[in-house]
Amino acid sequence: MKTLALIPARGGSKGIPRKNINMIAGKPLIAWTIEAALASTLLDGVVVSTDNAEIAEVALRYGAQVPFLRPAELARDETPGVEPVLHALQQLPDYDAVLLLQPTSPLRSSADIDACLALAREREAVSVVSVSEPDAHPDWMYRMTATQQLEKLLTSQSHTRRQDLPTVLTLNGALYFANADWLRRSRTLLADETLAYVMPADRSVDIDTPLDWKFAELLLNEKI
Repeated sequence: MKTLALIPARGGSKGIPRKNINMIAGKPLIAWTIEAALASTLLDGVVVSTDNAEIAEVALRYGAQVPFLRPAELARDETPGVEPVLHALQQLPDYDAVLLLQPTSPLRSSADIDACLALAREREAVSVVSVSEPDAHPDWMYRMTATQQLEKLLTSQSHTRRQDLPTVLTLNGALYFANADWLRRSRTLLADETLAYVMPADRSVDIDTPLDWKFAELLLNEKI
């Protein structure tokens, strides 16, 4: 199976301007993902999908391919995440599968990439996504009423000790694998058939806020 690593990196970023190419732990953010993909033993191509010439230049400098620029209509805030993936597969129809690697997960390793792809091949899975245990358990979550009172989020909440809580998992944004034909039909990266690849918390940081950035940079500096 010929597998494409696709790294989506649009130019518009409101929370952290120029996020994808800002320097973090000595490299542009996107470089951490490009280098992890290039170090994988199970990928057949590493492509960056961007609408931005500056991002394209940085991607090429770190060894990725940029065979096309993404149309502006596929680089808006409201663009569904699957649309740039389908566009890339339309431009590169020779690939049998795609692994979406968001640059906002710089701590994901090449070993994670290969383990995810190995799971997909071993189980003949049409879809695999990475997950991790959340910091806060839903059993201990509440919503606030209009009068500032707390209501349990889950009516089944009954555990008072952390060790008694059932294991729950959340998407960590690092890895999304899909069979190309299945993805074209389903137009989704997550479905009932999707398998889970579990990652530890220290490799599951997803940068969305300046605080996330500081935490990721601290962990990346420890790796250097």
